Amino acid sequence: MSKPGAHIVILTGAGISAESGLGTFRDVGGLWSRYDWRDLATPEGFARDPGFVLDFYNWRRERVRAAKPNPAHLALARLQRDWEGEVTLVTQNVDDLHEQAGSAPVIHMHGSHLTARCAACGHRWPAPREMAPEDRCPACRAEAARPDVVWFGETPHHLEAIGAALAAADLFVAIGTSGTVYPAAGFAGAARAAGARTLMLNLEPAENADIFDEARHGPASRIVPDWVAALCPGEAP
Repeated sequence: MSKPGAHIVILTGAGISAESGLGTFRDVGGLWSRYDWRDLATPEGFARDPGFVLDFYNWRRERVRAAKPNPAHLALARLQRDWEGEVTLVTQNVDDLHEQAGSAPVIHMHGSHLTARCAACGHRWPAPREMAPEDRCPACRAEAARPDVVWFGETPHHLEAIGAALAAADLFVAIGTSGTVYPAAGFAGAARAAGARTLMLNLEPAENADIFDEARHGPASRIVPDWVAALCPGEAP
C-alpha cells in the first residue's frame, strides 16, 4: 500500500470499460477477433475505403455515447479527489467514461471517439453523430475528416508527459490492459527503473505479469473499488 503523499500513475485499458458494455479488442471474442484491424485501424485501411472505416467508427461512437461509467471508473475518480498525493490517470481508451465519472485531468494517449480530426491541418472538432468521407474540416475546408484516434503505425499522444509522470512515480498501476502493445507495454518497466512499485489489476494474468510486483485478478468493477477503498478509508460518496 502506498504512503499518503505518494505519486500514483495509473494506466487503464479496454478491460475497465468492458463492464460498461464497450468490448475489448484482443481477448477471445474481442473486436479484433471479428474484424481485421488492418482494414479499420490503420491509415492505409482508411485510404483504401474511408466510408467503411467511418461507418465502423460511427457505430463505435454511438456505443460510447450510450455507455455509462461503472464502479471502477467511479473509484478512480474518488482516488483522484481524495488521495493526499498526486494521481496521474492515463488511458488507452477512446471513450469518456473517466470524465463522466468525475476524473480530471485524464491523459488520452490514443485520442477520443468524440472528436474528429483533419488529416490535412490537424484541426480537431466535436465529432458529429455520423461522419462521412465528404465531410470538410471546419478550419481549412479540406475533405480530410477522420476519427481522432491513434491507429496502428501512428504515435500515441502525450508521451513526453507520460514519461515524466512515470519517472516521478512511486506506484504504477495497470488496470484492464493486456500490456502487450508498445509503448504502453513498456510503462511498467520504465516505472520500475525509476524506483516505483508496480501493481496489476486485471481480469486475468497478462503476458507481462512477471514485471509487476503485485497482481490482483477479477472484474474491474470489484477489484478497483476494493483497492481504492484500502487507500482511502472512509465511506465512498
